[in-house]
Amino acid sequence: MMHSLQPRIDLEAVAPGARDAVRALDTYVQSRGLERALLELVRLRASQLNGCQLCLVMHAHDARQAGVPQRALDALSAWREAPWYTDRERAALAWTEAVTLVAEGQVPDEVYDEARSQFTEAELAALTLAVCAINTWNRLAIGFRMQPSGELAVAR
Repeated sequence: MMHSLQPRIDLEAVAPGARDAVRALDTYVQSRGLERALLELVRLRASQLNGCQLCLVMHAHDARQAGVPQRALDALSAWREAPWYTDRERAALAWTEAVTLVAEGQVPDEVYDEARSQFTEAELAALTLAVCAINTWNRLAIGFRMQPSGELAVAR
């Protein structure tokens, strides 16, 4: 049985420019040279951890467009056991989980060390900002019950 959760507030109406501010962070991250497919995996994994239906729908769609294989999307929540993620993707996913769940145990040195073995300092800064941005989007979407619109709403 499907139920509809009504949006709570219209963010743009009550906080004009707020979405643009978060989009600016996304734009900055995208300009830093990280692979689009990697960024979409990171966005999707954080959204899984946070339970954000809007971002799950959006970033699964965007990941497919970025060339992420369907099997990588299907197994993302079990990425440690799945054989088809690269070492760089694994390091990014571990970093994403540690930063997203920071209150549960900080960011362990071994996760940082693995990330640094795969990313330059500048790339790790961009990756961290990507994690911050998607966590912001997740919290806005979940807190205010934002719903997919347009093409994404039809796909549900």
